Amino acid sequence: MDTDIGALTVIFTEFYYWVTVPLMFLIHVGFCMYEVGASRHKNHMHTVMKNTMLMPLVTITFFFFGWWIYFAFPNFGPFAGASLTQSDNAVPWSELMGTHLGGPGPALESAQGYGADLGNGFWARLNGVFWAAFLLFSWTAASIVSGATIERIRPAAFWILAVVIGSFCWIVDAAWGWHPDGWMVTKLGYHDAYASGVIHAIAGGFALGVICVLGPRIGKFAPDGTPRNINPHNKWLVTIGLFLIYCGFWGFYVACNVPIIDHGSLGGAEGVVNFTATTIYLTPTTLSAIVFNFLMSLSGGLLAGYVVSKGEAFWTYSCGLAGIITASAGNDLYHPIQAMLIGAVGAWCAYKLHFWVERKFKIDDPVGAVAVHGYAGFIGLVICGFMLWGHPATAAYHETVATINPVGQFLGACIMFIVLGFIPAWIVSKILMGMGMLRVPPAVELVGLDMSEEIAEEMDAIEVSEADIAEARRLGLLT
Repeated sequence: MDTDIGALTVIFTEFYYWVTVPLMFLIHVGFCMYEVGASRHKNHMHTVMKNTMLMPLVTITFFFFGWWIYFAFPNFGPFAGASLTQSDNAVPWSELMGTHLGGPGPALESAQGYGADLGNGFWARLNGVFWAAFLLFSWTAASIVSGATIERIRPAAFWILAVVIGSFCWIVDAAWGWHPDGWMVTKLGYHDAYASGVIHAIAGGFALGVICVLGPRIGKFAPDGTPRNINPHNKWLVTIGLFLIYCGFWGFYVACNVPIIDHGSLGGAEGVVNFTATTIYLTPTTLSAIVFNFLMSLSGGLLAGYVVSKGEAFWTYSCGLAGIITASAGNDLYHPIQAMLIGAVGAWCAYKLHFWVERKFKIDDPVGAVAVHGYAGFIGLVICGFMLWGHPATAAYHETVATINPVGQFLGACIMFIVLGFIPAWIVSKILMGMGMLRVPPAVELVGLDMSEEIAEEMDAIEVSEADIAEARRLGLLT
């Protein structure tokens, strides 16, 4: 921070990312309400507590190794060799991974990747808030899986799976496809500005891998295989939950940008001017652009959802979210009308695919998480490859700058949904099932996963009532 302008820029950037954290926290609040509204009364506390306790577990593991993976793995993968990138601001014992008011230290001066040689004025202030913004993405990925598994998964099994996706799988895909030097970006031309694939396709694929092993809820399918509707018990909670997720998505989108950036100092191509904001790939954008495209893609999804579901509230709201997710890959460059139409197409496809897969393969996804996040995210990546064909995928300096293309986007979608999503989830779930740790016993599922809490509450109420009666008799109020 050599000048007053430099100091204000760093302070603004610090505050910018700090604000995204409580906004994205609304996504987690919304998921909790949404899942409780979709579950039956006998499973409420189980549903909300498994979603609550992923927060500390994913946070701690993300601190110890998740953040390091993002900086270490951009070129550690297929077609990119196996070289780990060193980054001293991401290892848990670094002075920058804690309260830090001193200088950068000699180790930071040789750091690679974001912020190299920028010293105390950059990472000493930004590391914590940037870490927290990525952490909230981790929570979101795990919460998406939570919704698909309600009413029959053991809490411990879900928490293991939450750590696998929240602190490993999704951050590997972020290093590969959401880093300006990631091999998917530089070699495939992969572009995913607002995380159609990096968060949503991988989480949808992961959720599908889990529920394929977990199996459907008791009573979901009739003896002839026909699916029965297990309707949300409280559509008001579902409505409020999804509106909170919409609100939280503002923070999600903003956290995907880098504000008032000194482009060259972060490894950008030489001769390119500074921008008021860039995407995570250091390509130029503005907050104005994402306001247009966010609201237009949401509107396209809501309209398509209302039409295709014939006005059914649950799917109308869910399709609004699917619309945003479908358009997110290219919402830094789409025209608002393109964003609206792409959102509508993605919402329609997500709705149709959900019920086709349910009937064909007997997959029980209570909240449509696989469809809304996974199918919509996958489709959004493929559409982006055609709509933005030829645009630079990243502004980071390379001898040859990869361009966005349909093949790279399709391969990227497969890597996100299948390689880093479905396959790890299926393997871990199979192991947990083999150990008897994945699913609750049928008797527990039938009476409800909150049975022990309800019995304890009833016993407490009886004890208090008996104490009231005894005191009333002592005072002569009862004979």
